[in-house]
Amino acid sequence: MSQSPRKLLVTSALPYANGPIHIGHLVEYLQTDIWVRFQKLTGQDCLYICASDAHGTPIMLRARQENIDPEILVENFRHEHQKDFADFHIAFDNYHSTHSEENRELVEDIFAKLDSKNLIERRTIEQAYDESAGMFLPDRFLKGTCPKCGARDQYGDNCEACGATYSTSELVDPRSILSDTAPVLRESEHLFFRLGEFEPMLRDWIQGDAVDDSVGRKLQEWFDAGLQDWDISRDAPYFGFRIPGTDNKYFYVWLDAPVGYMASFKNLCQRRDDLLFDDYFGADSEAELYHFIGKDIVYFHTLFWPAVLEGAGYRKPTQVFAHGFLTVNGQKMSKSRGTFVSARCYLNNLNAECLRYYYAVKLSAGIEDIDLNLEDFVARVNSDLVGKLVNIASRCAGFIDKGFEGQLADTLERPELYDEFVAAGDVIAKRYNDRNYSHAVREIMALADLANQYIDERKPWVLAKEGKTTEVQATCTQGLNLFRVLMTYLTPVLPEMAAKVAEFLQVETRHWDDRRTPLLGCRIGKFAPLLQRIDPKQVDNMIAQSLEGS
Repeated sequence: MSQSPRKLLVTSALPYANGPIHIGHLVEYLQTDIWVRFQKLTGQDCLYICASDAHGTPIMLRARQENIDPEILVENFRHEHQKDFADFHIAFDNYHSTHSEENRELVEDIFAKLDSKNLIERRTIEQAYDESAGMFLPDRFLKGTCPKCGARDQYGDNCEACGATYSTSELVDPRSILSDTAPVLRESEHLFFRLGEFEPMLRDWIQGDAVDDSVGRKLQEWFDAGLQDWDISRDAPYFGFRIPGTDNKYFYVWLDAPVGYMASFKNLCQRRDDLLFDDYFGADSEAELYHFIGKDIVYFHTLFWPAVLEGAGYRKPTQVFAHGFLTVNGQKMSKSRGTFVSARCYLNNLNAECLRYYYAVKLSAGIEDIDLNLEDFVARVNSDLVGKLVNIASRCAGFIDKGFEGQLADTLERPELYDEFVAAGDVIAKRYNDRNYSHAVREIMALADLANQYIDERKPWVLAKEGKTTEVQATCTQGLNLFRVLMTYLTPVLPEMAAKVAEFLQVETRHWDDRRTPLLGCRIGKFAPLLQRIDPKQVDNMIAQSLEGS
């Protein structure tokens, strides 16, 4: 008896709508897309949603600088981001915006529920105010010396050197990044969410495998330091949703941004009769909810977000998956070195699936940073994808086309080898499900080596010269079937190539288990090149264009 499909709702962090997508951002969206594609390929009922993060002071200031309305700015970037994602074959089921009526309604409703439970406190505080700019300064618009470790040039809310979090009032020698002046302190009434009320619940939630061990240890540090009430309001001028009952207070972007997950899904539900919002976000939901995020926003997604959901009567995430950052050639991405590469600059020079593959080679389930070594990138793609994978098909297809009018043999010459490839799929599936893509790819490429060894041993080019036509057909049928199994395993990573292979073999892989049935006695199409080798000059051109763009 077959199991019912799991109901999964998957999100990536919402990209901020005030700048282009770059190759560092893509680590997350490609990691998520591969996982979602795998879940769908194994028959799970999986949805992938995202949205533009459209509010906050940086967006307001950039819109002023460009002399356009913030609404126009964020919508322009939403369309640009969607185009970049689509060209990297990132397949969202819905892509919305936090500047939407669905989000406004949800945020206001959540706030009202929290307020009715006395989980919101109104408190007058002193804030940094830039007299030159005429505005209160958000945490990220202040820089100074970390009060914990003494590192200089740190933001007003956390230290990138030691990982400490603190209030802006604790920052030593603060300066406004808008005017490079020392801010003054002014009083303002703000609204605070009582995060500490949820510590027992959060501890239990984390113990239930909601996060991995490394994130859990970081959360324990925050518990030990004591959970602080969370300021969820900001003063005008601000681009966002005004807090009901106030004249000049707005919801802090980090309150409405994660609610954007819910809003995007609600927008999808309004357009699909088969989806009900409460089935996924109701307190008693049996669906699974997964968030893929960068390690820099763990604090918001594993403390504030589940607490807000609990307080407002919604379900909590099943798991939050955090990943590390991208380095290029072992260093932080740098505009001066040309390694701060936009998604579009990459696409103007290289095939999207090459980067999809290379990230898969590097990604594991942990929060360690991954490195894009450009020399290794060229060598790995050319060796693995062109030299090993595509080589299997190109070595066999011509013989079948010319000698047998595209007709495959009726039986497998080495059924035990085929069975070995099929059996490996169970372990590879677990690697994908556990987000250990690097292990999955390693095992797939080991199989590709076996397939090439088989072809080298049988030497169909020699068999053809000797007139052993039956053996040629048998060998190439075996080789193409091994290739099809490999492409099934790589479909989540290489969806465009998988579509080309489906056209070539004239059969679409719809399910992971399709690999169990070989293609025999059927006709295939003509083979066309599936991927071109990377010329190192393409990478050089990309870096040169990135330097020009900086």
